[in-house]
Amino acid sequence: MKYFGTDGFRGEAGCVLTVEHAYKIGRFVGWYYGARLERRARVIVGKDTRRSSYMLESGIVAGLVASGADAYLLHVIPTPGVAYETVDGRFDCGIMISASHNPYTDNGIKLVNGEGYKMDEDVLERIEDYIDGNCEVPFAVGDAIGCTIDYMQGRNRYIAHLIASANFSLQGVRVGLDCANGSASSVAKPVFDALGAEVHVINSVPDGLNINVDCGSTHMDRLRRFVVEQGLDAGFAYDGDADRCLAVDERGNVVDGDMILYVCGTYLNKHGRLAGGTVVPTVMSNLGLFKALDDAKLSFEVTAVGDKNVYACMREKGYSLGGEQSGHIIFGDIECTGDGIMTSLRIMEVIRAERETLSALCAPMKVYPQVLVNVRSEHKEDLDGCEAVWAAVRAAEEELGDKGRVLVRTSGTEPLIRVMAEAETERAAQDAVDGIVSVVKRELP
Repeated sequence: MKYFGTDGFRGEAGCVLTVEHAYKIGRFVGWYYGARLERRARVIVGKDTRRSSYMLESGIVAGLVASGADAYLLHVIPTPGVAYETVDGRFDCGIMISASHNPYTDNGIKLVNGEGYKMDEDVLERIEDYIDGNCEVPFAVGDAIGCTIDYMQGRNRYIAHLIASANFSLQGVRVGLDCANGSASSVAKPVFDALGAEVHVINSVPDGLNINVDCGSTHMDRLRRFVVEQGLDAGFAYDGDADRCLAVDERGNVVDGDMILYVCGTYLNKHGRLAGGTVVPTVMSNLGLFKALDDAKLSFEVTAVGDKNVYACMREKGYSLGGEQSGHIIFGDIECTGDGIMTSLRIMEVIRAERETLSALCAPMKVYPQVLVNVRSEHKEDLDGCEAVWAAVRAAEEELGDKGRVLVRTSGTEPLIRVMAEAETERAAQDAVDGIVSVVKRELP
């Protein structure tokens, strides 16, 4: 793929991803679905709070209606809200404008099909051909030109869906929410309010430039302090488009995606709700998760990094729980994508049902020290064939033996090579990473 990576078309707004790209995506999508279905296409569009999201939304909508599609605007909403409403509202496809946890200067365009799944690659390839001028798309004329519909009711339906998914009360529970000045800002509090919680919110005043800035799931320190200072039962931090969630226990400790998989997996299994008794993590999950799942007599099936790979495995084999250390958790019995707010509700379900603190629920899982270094590389595509790097990896693995592991991979969305090691001590993990990073910098600058 030239433009679309593992998480859509993403890059610096106005530079790598321009309004012209947005317009052309809208043009092709509006024409493609209309031609395939032989009727006027219905496309739903959501966005996060970045300043550039409004620019890109205008471009996409102009392209859609110019090709004869009707564009339904959800305005600011979490990415999973677009996926949910695409299916619930029977739209032909959905478009989300967001760069997730990236800085506000970046933006992205994610496409989902009518089933709420990420768009098929063959369609993305055809969009790329159109962007590059390799094919033509006709303009609609006369009454065939599409129209734009303000669809705020779609966001309200998504909020109602989240509330309805919780069959428990949060009366007497004190919860902290870090909305990352992003998509969760207008959704998360109403959900917890409706369930009766005492809700304390931070970072929920977006200004177009402050999304993810020292807040949210990539910057947990403020929420950790906030939970302890306010004496809260738990805290939840979302990323910019609220498809991820990390938690903070009552002591101020971070509960990452691996711990969430453990807590929810053991609970669901106890109540006969974990399909196949299996959890689906990725290769980036901590060794401690695998050992804790073994101790709990649960199976696990490891996938490559990316929620797309996690869900593909879950869908193919009928599993009901999977996710990533970053907090992208998929509850397959409820949804087909990660949803940060849904994840926080599921954690609260466990806390309420088990009548335990979050720290106690996480206690059986011992986290192995993990060191991850992202090395910027303009030659990341040469990693597979770089023997010097793999020789360094083998040397590190030999040194760690069965008391640790090493993982080296490329980022699917950025010019980065990720080098990760886990070991019984942080020093051992750091030494392993340092040795490999020095070779990567030398061989793949």
